[in-house]
Amino acid sequence: MSAPLTTTSTHARLAFDEILSDDGTRLRVWTNDPDGSIDGPTVVLCNGLGTNAWAWPALLDPDCGLRVVSWNHRGTGGSDRPADRSRVRIEELVEDALSVMDHFGVDRAVLMGWSMGVNTMFELALSHPERVSGLFAVAGVPGDTFATMLGPFHVPHAVARAATVSFARIMKYSGWALTPFTSRLPVGRRTIAALEQTGFMFPVADRDLAAAAVREFLSTPVGWYFHLVLSASEHARVSLSRITVPACFVAGTYDVMAGARDMHTAAERLDDATYVELLGSHFIQMERPDEVHALLLEFVERVG
Repeated sequence: MSAPLTTTSTHARLAFDEILSDDGTRLRVWTNDPDGSIDGPTVVLCNGLGTNAWAWPALLDPDCGLRVVSWNHRGTGGSDRPADRSRVRIEELVEDALSVMDHFGVDRAVLMGWSMGVNTMFELALSHPERVSGLFAVAGVPGDTFATMLGPFHVPHAVARAATVSFARIMKYSGWALTPFTSRLPVGRRTIAALEQTGFMFPVADRDLAAAAVREFLSTPVGWYFHLVLSASEHARVSLSRITVPACFVAGTYDVMAGARDMHTAAERLDDATYVELLGSHFIQMERPDEVHALLLEFVERVG
């Protein structure tokens, strides 16, 4: 493996490294604790599909009180595409998460997920319960995510799934025409301000960080991103009766990507779970970072 690379911004210092997953795919991994100075427990972040560290303002604060370890998904953010391009299902992302934990010497930890990362962490808890002490879910459900989309519009699950999967399929096969445009979009504070007016994203706490998150996200070719999306759409809801660790669900009231109602239902089906709903969108951790982080710290302390 190559030597770790540390990058410093006005907001955080991150250390990046490269590892190999079980099938030999090279992954770019990162931590917010490059010099081991953070005095706090480790949390494993299963991030939103194709997203990056910049989407988590509170975790980038050197005084956040948590050591975070994570990775960039296959074919995004400096990670390689697998030799077998079909190996991008949630099951392969679970393998990647375990490889990250092994690399950073994490035997057991609280898993934190956002969006499709919630699918990943619940699947990991199901297949490797000995590695998981708690599940902190942000704007995501434990499987069958596409059926819960368009929640604020009260679209029936079957219709929501058919519509969103069809859209993803169209985007996958038209991506070759869109990527030259999306990869060159000038993204800055004004872009984020415009996004905040759409209702898809609410006003964020740090527009500079949000712009960095969007810029890196758009560096992934559109066709490949929606290839990942379609693979993730096949992930069925996990058997919650087999989940035995504590869980916390943090939902955005107006989230069109993972319905708050379905997150609430999932929490009710678990023996030891809490549910918190905040006024916001799918990007609730960017919009209300302090509140989400306070809930995370409280959960980690409760889990012990």
